[in-house]
Amino acid sequence: MMTNPTLRVTTHPEICHGRPSIRGLRITVADVLELLASGMSHENILTEDPDLEHADITAYLEFAGRLVPHEV
Repeated sequence: MMTNPTLRVTTHPEICHGRPSIRGLRITVADVLELLASGMSHENILTEDPDLEHADITAYLEFAGRLVPHEV
């Protein structure tokens, strides 16, 4: 299911130095992507940080995917 990452991924100069984070929390897109890349499952990430929701992780992935050019 596609979510709208712009509803969850936010930027604010006073939060995480303006880096994209989730819903104004101090958890950046890059932080979650690094956890996923290290092999952590969605469930483990959610257990480690109960402020996150499953839809947050999905929004992060969709946000990151939009940053990668899709040139053929």
